[in-house]
Amino acid sequence: MIWFHQKFPGVLIYHCPNGEKRSIKTAVRLKKMGVVAGIPDLFVPSWMLYIELKREKGGIVSEAQKKIMSYLSRHGYTCLVCHGATDASIKVLKFLENKERKI
Repeated sequence: MIWFHQKFPGVLIYHCPNGEKRSIKTAVRLKKMGVVAGIPDLFVPSWMLYIELKREKGGIVSEAQKKIMSYLSRHGYTCLVCHGATDASIKVLKFLENKERKI
């Protein structure tokens, strides 16, 4: 997040709080509020970009995440799966490069 804010000041990026362990009571409350399993970790609205962050080693995309990212992709969003901060920065820059080529 620090890299992103330094590189792209003024571009909104936010975290979708979905993936942490929580009590059943909290999970039920959050589900009632609209939390959906599988939503990627970060969203950049102006770029229609979702970013799922995984550990550098061993991070696995769940079936719920695959299903949600497939849905989002069909509706015009780009979804990146990034393994660690370095991978995320490389993929975001490549995404922007490809986006600029299309313009």
